[in-house]
Amino acid sequence: MKPVLLGDGVIEVEASVIAEGLDLTLAQLRRQMRAGRVTSLSERGTGEDAGRHRLTFFSEHRRFRVVVDERGRIVQRSAIDFGEAGLPPSLRKPGA
Repeated sequence: MKPVLLGDGVIEVEASVIAEGLDLTLAQLRRQMRAGRVTSLSERGTGEDAGRHRLTFFSEHRRFRVVVDERGRIVQRSAIDFGEAGLPPSLRKPGA
């Protein structure tokens, strides 16, 4: 599987990409996803960013973001680790 697959309004991201970005093992990622402690946000680019998607994943202490092009290729990735302070509420997905 490619790291990111795009199709008919569905975006699939390889779990290992998310786990690495959030500094978790695959087992930790699965447990935290089931418990609702890992959330995500997907945004579609407009204007000069048309065709791109920004995918953001949140855990208790870390935010991981990837930007993908229209083919699902990762063109940018970044992560912020907030350590023991935890993720500020203002950086969480609205409604989370």
